[in-house]
Amino acid sequence: MATEDKSLHFIEQIIEDSLTNGFPQEKLRFRFPPEPNGYLHIGHAKSICLNFGLGLKYNAPVNLRFDDTNPAKEEQEYVDAIKEDLKWLGFNWTEELYSSDYFQQLYDWAVQMIKNGKAYVDSQSSEDMAQQKGTPTQPGVDGPYRNRSVEENLTLFEGMKNGDFPEGSHVLRAKIDMASTNMLMRDPLMYRILHRHHHRTGYDWNIYPMYDYAHGESDYIEQISHSICTLEFVMHRELYDWFLDQIYDETKVRPHQYEFARLNLNYTVMSKRKLLQLVQENIVNGWDDPRMPTISGLRRRGYTAASIRKFCDIIGVAKRENVIDVSLLDFCLREDLNKKAPRVMAVLDPVKLVITNYPEGKEEWLEAENNQEDETAGFRKVPFSRELYIEREDFMEVAPAKFFRLSIGNEVRLKNGYIIKGESVTKDGQGNITEIQVTYDEDSRSGSGSEASQRKVAGTLHWVAVSHAVEAEVRLYDRLFIDEAPDSHKEKNFLEFMNTNSLEIVKGFVEPSLSSAAIGDNFQFQRLGYFNVDKDAKEGKLVFNKTVGLKDAWEEKGKKEQNLLMNTQKEINKYVKEKEETAADLILESIIENIKSIDNFSLINQTIVKNIKNDNNSLLFANLILEHSDKVKASDIELESLTKLYTMSLKSQLAKVRISAIQNLKHDTLNFDDFKDQLFDLKNSEKNEKVFELLNDL
Repeated sequence: MATEDKSLHFIEQIIEDSLTNGFPQEKLRFRFPPEPNGYLHIGHAKSICLNFGLGLKYNAPVNLRFDDTNPAKEEQEYVDAIKEDLKWLGFNWTEELYSSDYFQQLYDWAVQMIKNGKAYVDSQSSEDMAQQKGTPTQPGVDGPYRNRSVEENLTLFEGMKNGDFPEGSHVLRAKIDMASTNMLMRDPLMYRILHRHHHRTGYDWNIYPMYDYAHGESDYIEQISHSICTLEFVMHRELYDWFLDQIYDETKVRPHQYEFARLNLNYTVMSKRKLLQLVQENIVNGWDDPRMPTISGLRRRGYTAASIRKFCDIIGVAKRENVIDVSLLDFCLREDLNKKAPRVMAVLDPVKLVITNYPEGKEEWLEAENNQEDETAGFRKVPFSRELYIEREDFMEVAPAKFFRLSIGNEVRLKNGYIIKGESVTKDGQGNITEIQVTYDEDSRSGSGSEASQRKVAGTLHWVAVSHAVEAEVRLYDRLFIDEAPDSHKEKNFLEFMNTNSLEIVKGFVEPSLSSAAIGDNFQFQRLGYFNVDKDAKEGKLVFNKTVGLKDAWEEKGKKEQNLLMNTQKEINKYVKEKEETAADLILESIIENIKSIDNFSLINQTIVKNIKNDNNSLLFANLILEHSDKVKASDIELESLTKLYTMSLKSQLAKVRISAIQNLKHDTLNFDDFKDQLFDLKNSEKNEKVFELLNDL
């Protein structure tokens, strides 16, 4: 039994109650049952950590069972990937099993159910069966084949197994209750005909069991005590138990199904079908593309197994669905890498810096701390010389007051090195800076203990010595989607929310200590973020992936966009009050520019709806967003809200509101006809020339 002080989640409490009520602890058994029809994603990690975590907590076996009952979608590649993911996450299974191991037993039980009058062969089309099953509010009716004789059913079922019939001609159905309030109990399918190659059984079988039939019976065969699945299977529990009723022997453990809330992450899609679409349409570079939420993609990008396990522990196990912010996963990663990742220097957008008073040909090896969070990490030597690379954004010729980097006449420190002062620049014919000239204070070397070394300066820059710089390809990854819920919007394809800036590839320079870095090694590029060595790296060609930044740039971006919309709404007030036409046009131009810069579809949509109220300025704001944002269309707004917006806007006393509403209606071909009468009435009474001209042009 549990001895930890940490409060139990509800599934642990269920197990504790089972043990209290006399269930033998040695008979506790769990399983993780993936279908090998795709790669595992971060959502599966929650289930993995739950099931294997229970096994560790209660010293109970945990099986890895592949639910491989659909040869049309399952492949050995997926089996191998799933096993690799589990091992990488740090979990070991007791037995490796497959539903296909039980095909003969499942078939024998199905035959017995036919003999007991609990199953029959149905020869209707899938369309007829769907119609015959009724609706949630209307009971189903018996099909024409429901009362076939046992002998005919046995003959047909054997013929199905032997491959005598084409796909779709017959199915085996459980004979339960066509009037059940649970539609899953209205004679569900048990077997269908599939003349497909199975990754383990080849062409031995021509019929394959449905998930609902195979899953619970497989649990029973393996004597699983607690069968844990996600909430969408709540309605399946009654069927799970019904199938068990047909075979249950009281001398054995009877499995029980329990449901928990699956993991939902924002800015992510979790559907295997949609992830497969991304792969098949080459939108990403395979299942392990570092932008994918697959475990293999996260691993390749540089996420650690410990950070994923920690994330799953923090979000916990609940009964109610909710959406977790992906920034929490990144927080867990930063926390882990901060302790483990060596600090190194890399420059990703290099510009040459020359220390004019540093002796030509001179070279020093400066001492640099590997990780201030880890006392055992030690130090390394980094080369320093007259010519260095620094980040282009770390220099401005003429800098504003709060620019804490290098500029002409100002001082900064070079990390682990000296204090330098900006003196001059060299530019090419297009005016681009090609070289920065600086001077250094010879007595200011870090750690020397001199008075000059302790002088405070505006900032510290990272750098790489030109003479020892190692060129590297750096892949700057970002979130794959720009919307919080890309697959939740009606009438919108989730692909419309792809982040076109999710991958940028640059050539940069890294310090020479990284020339021996191995695939998978994690580093903190100082001041830039966490990076790891990609599998594409080879001798003579370093390739790094950006894992995560030092700060949550998306949180900052979200706050900026929210603040920008709030400030833009204030600009609406100025625009409405401004009497001078040229000045008003400039304000409007700024408003439109702000609207166009917002990427977050959900934020824009919500802002429009929130501003549909009896207030002229709010109505104008909503109309201008709809008119000028390329992220939202009239069809994206719920019809009731959209109708209210148009109706109120056309009645507005403010001409600017009427103008913007007419512009929107002009492009809204779906709803324009519904407002013809109102537009006609407005034309007859309109006194504003601009509005009248617009109405005449319709």
